[in-house]
Amino acid sequence: MKKFFFLLTVLLTTVSFAQKEFQGMAVYESKTSTADFKSRFEGNKEITPEMQKMIEERMKKMFEKTFILNFDKSASIYKEEERLDAPGQGQGGMRMMSSFMGGGGTHYKNVKEKIYKVDKEFMGKEFLVKDSLTNYNWQMSGETRVIGGYNCFKATAVIPASKTDFRNFRPKRNDDKKEEKPKEEAKKTSFLDEIDLPKEITITAWYTPEIPVSQGPEGYWGLPGLILEVNDGKTTILCSKVVLNPKDKADIKAPTTGKEVSQKEYDETVIKKMEEMSEMGGRGGFQMGRGR
Repeated sequence: MKKFFFLLTVLLTTVSFAQKEFQGMAVYESKTSTADFKSRFEGNKEITPEMQKMIEERMKKMFEKTFILNFDKSASIYKEEERLDAPGQGQGGMRMMSSFMGGGGTHYKNVKEKIYKVDKEFMGKEFLVKDSLTNYNWQMSGETRVIGGYNCFKATAVIPASKTDFRNFRPKRNDDKKEEKPKEEAKKTSFLDEIDLPKEITITAWYTPEIPVSQGPEGYWGLPGLILEVNDGKTTILCSKVVLNPKDKADIKAPTTGKEVSQKEYDETVIKKMEEMSEMGGRGGFQMGRGR
């Protein structure tokens, strides 16, 4: 009987989605583990307990955000919920870190045309990244759970780790290095040689056929239902609210601001800037830091 009512619910929902002007809105809470970042401050005598507390509070603010996804049957826009920051917050190193994470802007996905566009601000410059949607080779599972009253199914996929997403970076520890390189050779070391970056990451998603659109937060898509939760091992994005056919319709259009580049071109620009700042070293440049 329970299975019958579930199938009936899916059928009725599918009929409502056939409406020409269908649109939906979903609110997501994003939270990234800061354990690896906190470990970089352990044993550093230059950082007082007060300073560490302030850093942790700012990191929490930066790694815990709310996003809004507006979607229809073929496209969506995903962006951070606007909020007023307290004076003095989000400045200096935290602002730079946020820039390396590619924060801000609007993430547009068109599952019919299989393209995405994202407007990004990086080091004071505006970019419009346009490329093909990631092809997730989802492995479906019979495992189920309920999220926000919706019946969800589990799916997993393995994808290459992004070299320009700060959340994937892990500073190498001295004891992880087999031997120190000569100074001449060290000068030629790439920024990417100074960090531990996984080759692949496993994505775990929970989607609901009760909302039959192939959409989700950030760049996630490709399942027979809206993705209500997704985890990449470090960041969890969980849907906290869904509104179908809201009274106020959103304008689901691709962003147009910034220099248009492919994802590869944008990544190359970011990595080049990281290496330039790494070479500046003690002169105030960007450093990942090393464990003690």
